[in-house]
Amino acid sequence: MCGKFLQLQAWLDLVTLVQMLDAVRIGQVEIGTPMRFARIIALDDGGVRRSVPMRWGLIPPWEKDQTRFQNTIHARAETIDQKKSFKNAFARQRGLLVVKTFNEGKELPNGKTQQFTITPHDGNPIGIAVIWERWGEPHGGMLLTFAMVTVPANTLIGTITDRMPAVLPPEQWAKWLGEEPASPEELKSMLKPFEGDWDMQPQSPPPKPGRPDPQPSLF
Repeated sequence: MCGKFLQLQAWLDLVTLVQMLDAVRIGQVEIGTPMRFARIIALDDGGVRRSVPMRWGLIPPWEKDQTRFQNTIHARAETIDQKKSFKNAFARQRGLLVVKTFNEGKELPNGKTQQFTITPHDGNPIGIAVIWERWGEPHGGMLLTFAMVTVPANTLIGTITDRMPAVLPPEQWAKWLGEEPASPEELKSMLKPFEGDWDMQPQSPPPKPGRPDPQPSLF
């Protein structure tokens, strides 16, 4: 299950698909992991695309204690319109997490996990479907949180794990965001394994204690 991704800082203020594609190879990188903030493309109240910082770990708006839901980082596509914690966001508050790469882990016989990095061969950004919510903090203010939608693994990722992020091709972004009309059934039909032209490489194991890493890693 995806627990890490690589996002480009150059996307922070980009609001159209063309701008995001033009900026894919410039700017600093930002590593995304659970409970950290990432930039989500979502529509504002006027229906305009915005790049908004949200925390990875969705909290339902009615929840009084945010710690109970701090690990809700994934929402299964199969039940996204049925589960109480997700169905409102699926109906009204959908967004896109646009990344350069994402990680998947393979469970090893010794109980450890081998991480793999998935990268598109064409270098174009990957648009991952998310849902998001607003949560009011006890002392005022508003926290925006999101969960990544997941689907069964495609042929490539299925060799190491059984789930993957719900990747949407650019031609489906407008409907997922709500810029174009789409029924709940049509939206759910978009959430399926995406067979991208991708490369999947295992990450190097961390250096042993006392031995410096000869080259810093992004993950």
